[in-house]
Amino acid sequence: MPFTYRVGKCMAIGCFSAFARFETRGRENVPPRGRVLLVANHQSNADPPVLVRAMPRRLHFVGKQELFSNPIAGWLLRSWGVHPIRRDGTDTEALRWMVRTLDQEQIVAVFPEGTRHPRGMGKANRGVAYVALKANATILPVGITGTEHINGYGRIPFPFCRLTVNIGQPFSLPPIDGKVSNAVLDSLTDMIMARVAAQLPKDYQGVYGAKQAERQQSIPS
Repeated sequence: MPFTYRVGKCMAIGCFSAFARFETRGRENVPPRGRVLLVANHQSNADPPVLVRAMPRRLHFVGKQELFSNPIAGWLLRSWGVHPIRRDGTDTEALRWMVRTLDQEQIVAVFPEGTRHPRGMGKANRGVAYVALKANATILPVGITGTEHINGYGRIPFPFCRLTVNIGQPFSLPPIDGKVSNAVLDSLTDMIMARVAAQLPKDYQGVYGAKQAERQQSIPS
C-alpha cells in the first residue's frame, strides 16, 4: 500500500472517528483478495474518503477529469489511486484502466450515477455493467448514508454527523457470450444498482426504489 494512501487512510480514520458517528456494517462481506468492483451510491465529495475509512483493503477510484486540471492535485489524486474519467460514462480509456486494475486483483470503487445525488439515487451509466463483465469481477454493493450533510471540501475533515456504510453480499453477473447489446447492459446495470439500493433506507433509493416497486408489482401472486 503506497505511503500517500496510508497517510490518507489514517487521516480519514482520525477525522471520521473524532468528528462523526461512524459505523460500518457488513465489513465481513468484503472479499479478502481477488478482483472486486465496489459499486456505491454517490451523495457527496466525502464519499471516497468514507469508503477508504470503511474498507479493509486498498481502493482504486475513478474521478471526474476536472479534478486533475491542477498539476499538484492531479499528482496527489493519482498517488491515491484515482484515475480521471469523463462523467458521461463513455470514456473508453478509463473503462480499460478499470479492467486492467481489476485484472491485477485489486478493488476498484465506482459511483455509476456519474454525479452526486444527495436526495436519492439517480440513473446509473451502463459502463459499470460493461466493466464487471469484461473483467469477470465480483461486485460488492455498498450503500452510504449521512454524507449528504457534508457540503464542500472544507467540511470533509469535520463532518459532525452520522455516517453509515452498509456493505452487502458480493455477487457476480451471469456470463454472456459474444457482443453485449446496450439493452442488456442497461438491464444488468439496473440489477447492480438495485443491489446497491437494497443497502439503503427507502428515502435514499431514488429511481431504483421505484424500479424495485415496479418489479414487485409485476410478479404474479
